[in-house]
Amino acid sequence: MFTEIKPPAAGALLERAEGALTAALEALFLKQNEGGHWCAELEGDSILYSEYLLMKAILGHDVPPEASPDDVRRFRKARQTMRALQREDGSWGQYPGAPADLSATVKAYFAVKLWGESTDAPHMVRARRLILEMGGAEKINTFSMFYLACLGQVPWDACPIIPPQAALLPRWSPFHLDKVAAWTRTMILPLALCSALRPVRALPPERGIGELFNDRTRCNRLAKAWNRARPASWHNFFIALDRVIKWLDKRRLMPARGRGIRAAERWLLERMEGATTDGLGAIFPPMVYIQVALQRLGYPRSHAVVQRAERELDRFIVEPPGDGALRIQPCFSPVWDTGIALYAVTEAGLIAAGDGRVARACKWLCEREVARIGDWINNLRRRDRSMRMGPGGDAGAWAFEYRNDWYPDVDDTAMVAMSLRRAGDEAGSTMTRDASARGVRWLLAMQNDDGGWAAFDRTKHRQWMEAVPFADHNAMQDPSCADITGRTLEALITCGVAPTAPGVRAGIGFLRRTQRPRGCWWGRWGCNFIYGTWQAVGGLIAAGEDPRGEYLQRTLAWLRSIQNEDGGFGESANSYLDESLMGRGPSTASQTAWALISMMNLLGADAARDESVQRAVEYLLGTQLREPAPAEYPEHPLDEPAGSWRERWFTGTGFPRVFYLRYHLYRHYFPVMALARFVRLVRRA
Repeated sequence: MFTEIKPPAAGALLERAEGALTAALEALFLKQNEGGHWCAELEGDSILYSEYLLMKAILGHDVPPEASPDDVRRFRKARQTMRALQREDGSWGQYPGAPADLSATVKAYFAVKLWGESTDAPHMVRARRLILEMGGAEKINTFSMFYLACLGQVPWDACPIIPPQAALLPRWSPFHLDKVAAWTRTMILPLALCSALRPVRALPPERGIGELFNDRTRCNRLAKAWNRARPASWHNFFIALDRVIKWLDKRRLMPARGRGIRAAERWLLERMEGATTDGLGAIFPPMVYIQVALQRLGYPRSHAVVQRAERELDRFIVEPPGDGALRIQPCFSPVWDTGIALYAVTEAGLIAAGDGRVARACKWLCEREVARIGDWINNLRRRDRSMRMGPGGDAGAWAFEYRNDWYPDVDDTAMVAMSLRRAGDEAGSTMTRDASARGVRWLLAMQNDDGGWAAFDRTKHRQWMEAVPFADHNAMQDPSCADITGRTLEALITCGVAPTAPGVRAGIGFLRRTQRPRGCWWGRWGCNFIYGTWQAVGGLIAAGEDPRGEYLQRTLAWLRSIQNEDGGFGESANSYLDESLMGRGPSTASQTAWALISMMNLLGADAARDESVQRAVEYLLGTQLREPAPAEYPEHPLDEPAGSWRERWFTGTGFPRVFYLRYHLYRHYFPVMALARFVRLVRRA
């Protein structure tokens, strides 16, 4: 069951862990905003910079008079950041340690060239050589090809057609907006307008990227090869359908084209209302695409909708004073950060009744409860569609960002409902308890038929949709996943749902079916198997599963097998590309905390005397900053307070195989959570 250590060592470790926990809590509260919430910077990769600059070029905002002096300064700083992100081999990648990414490298090369980089510079020569070796610009993904088409580098036939008539399809049709992921809806409708209206800003040849193509004739049609090995496949069906629709569209034979454009425009404008969201989808990609679509629809830059769209996207830009590198975030994460931070401090025994900082966090989260009906209502069971949202109703939910009322999500709602229930004063106000109860009502309504939970919708897994030509972001759908299911189970139990409840039993069944043979779970929203396993184990143990059972003992054995020599745990996002790398990578504070919490959940009171647990705690203690530390690296110059941790690796997932994230608070609140649990377990033992 466990490898025992001597009690004196456990006692000495407890004393050190208590001191480290105190310092870590102080560091975490230093990062709390005045309003009571936490929101750290969210770091993505180079595509945020290249796509922003390419969008500005498409819109013609790259030169005066459209570009103000402030704009020109930001563009120069964005190019500077992109240069810092380039690797020695000339490539740009998705995260530190990632292989070269062709699409990211082509877009980065194009962007820095447009903003003045000489193609004869050594770093540009290296990038160009690598691009051609990887197949040339004609091999980039479809979402990247959109930028090239808008700037006249390829014909629009190189992009998959997305008919705007999709906005008119009835719900019984196989393809409907309600049947794709929430983020996909907000991405494909602006692209559908562009696909129909085909904006092009012609560039002089010397500003283009003709030198990046091996064979430009291959760009005369969709860059997806016919699968000769499987002629009767969904892949080939959609390639043929793309050709047919393009042929009909060129001859103006597609019915309801104008009506589809108007319907798509109405759908988008409704979901851009400032009172309901901080931008379309409140995330970077659709907020870029919509600006191009609005211009092509004839909206002048002075129009209120366009101005708001520009402001909302530009809020993601962090520009330090002086000549420091500019940084662009993919979105804001305040509800997510605050929910997890609140859970972490309650693990250390702090509650709203005894700590004003905790009370302010609870109040801030309660004020962010979503009170409107969004797209998700369409996928609920008929009996659940009558729910009323918000403090005056019977259900409630939370979104990831400051305001994204159209798209609350299960993950944030579970985290917030659980944290509020833990932090609330049992004898005082019922505000937090009532908010948690409304969250539980919404979570139960969002459970899928397979027993699991997805992120934004109650949905089904439609595998054929992944063959749609514009689905190469690997996230056309939003199916059930182990990490969200595990967190939701823990939230339900924490908020008073009985372990014997049908929804809980169905969730347990989903997790047992999706466990990998070695005992771990795949992680959809964090890297990767360590994250998925941490969430699944937390839910299963909360729901009363016996940790001595065979399937959870396999989990414990797997966790022991992947512990690094330094006592920590780490896993690169490369495990999404090669599953033989599951659980393998440089140790990080956040992933060590996930694995440590999982082992403590599985070992219970025995964790206090377990050698693997002790080694993981020692790793956290040994890597904690003893004094304030200066900026770690120039492209993200952030100081760290004493009591916190360093973590350069990306441990968050946006779209597996496509886009990853570095949450700058993961290295703070997860170690707090783990150390607090360890201290409590040792004290009890």
